[in-house]
Amino acid sequence: MKCNRCQNENPKLFTYDHGVYYCRKCIDFSRLEVNEKIEPAKLTHRTWVGEPKLNYSLTPSQVEASHTVYHHLCEGKDVMLYAATGAGKTEICFESICGYLSKGKKVAFAISRRQVVLEIAGRLRIAFPELSICEVAQGYTQITDADIIVCTTHQLYRYPYAFDLLILDELDAFPFVGNEVLQAIANQACVGQKLLLSATPDELSMELVKQKKMELVCLFERPHKHPLIVPKVIQVSVFIQVWIVLYLCMKFKREGKQILVFVPRKSDGKWLKLLLNIFVKTDFIHSSTKDKDRILDRFRNKEMSALVCTTLLERGITIPSVQVVVFKGDHSVFTTASLIQIFGRVGRSFKDPDGKGVCLCQALNKSIKDCVSQISKMNDTVYAVTNQ
Repeated sequence: MKCNRCQNENPKLFTYDHGVYYCRKCIDFSRLEVNEKIEPAKLTHRTWVGEPKLNYSLTPSQVEASHTVYHHLCEGKDVMLYAATGAGKTEICFESICGYLSKGKKVAFAISRRQVVLEIAGRLRIAFPELSICEVAQGYTQITDADIIVCTTHQLYRYPYAFDLLILDELDAFPFVGNEVLQAIANQACVGQKLLLSATPDELSMELVKQKKMELVCLFERPHKHPLIVPKVIQVSVFIQVWIVLYLCMKFKREGKQILVFVPRKSDGKWLKLLLNIFVKTDFIHSSTKDKDRILDRFRNKEMSALVCTTLLERGITIPSVQVVVFKGDHSVFTTASLIQIFGRVGRSFKDPDGKGVCLCQALNKSIKDCVSQISKMNDTVYAVTNQ
């Protein structure tokens, strides 16, 4: 027995019902019977020749990375783009997108998190005003076909055998990482090449690079050429951490800057938001928040000074001139990859490339040490290249 969607062959994960067996491993994506054939998704294809509309020029490093990625894809190879947060991973994909569309091929972005899907779709609409762009995620499933499809990795089940170029962003993020069903669905959706984007690639992807099954392209330089923000680590009691968060929120407000305060648990965020809101305009956002889009829009519009959040906002969200503080940074929810992504929210703006990142903790654990070490190594790599 075998499931043609998730490739499950474990007899224990099949159930017999009314004369047929069906797969329980991927039942969340609708019932599929054993050996049931999956038809290719019926999508429109059109040939489009053009270039992205950008208000800026790519840096020489970005142009080189863009050319190299597209060259490998044209050779029929999958590619891992290992790039620092804020290095312009999305923009580096534009040349490849244009190349595939010029041949009448189908392109999609797949991303783990809904908020990032909406942000990427918005950026693509600005860069490609002549093309139709659709986002497919929770609350956005009325339109599922366009010139470029941007979807959560969960929504890829709608697109078997559909994409000539599948751009997988945040492949190392929950819930995609380590999820065999989502990975099988992603593999089935791609009939051509995969372009994987990450600032913190997982071990499996890097192993594929070592085995020459995937090409690696690296870019650690941000467009403004300022170094990545290495967080300042402050090791104090939780009580003192609270006062430091309050002090920093008030300080940044006086300086006209906004702050993201990351907390490990919703329970931490609830009371911290109530405390901070006494002194500075504050809101709280987490995975179960019903009005996420409205809260983010209010923060982007500078209607509040501070936004307390969980790791929901660790990736893909760009807020100009935002400062970052991590509360209880030694909590197990903050992995090395998570912390690198969190502090990658800082210093992305040309107007404020030298923002502040602070990690508050009681103990200096391995995740914090590795985060500082890896960010420093990325900066050292850029320095070594630019000074050759």
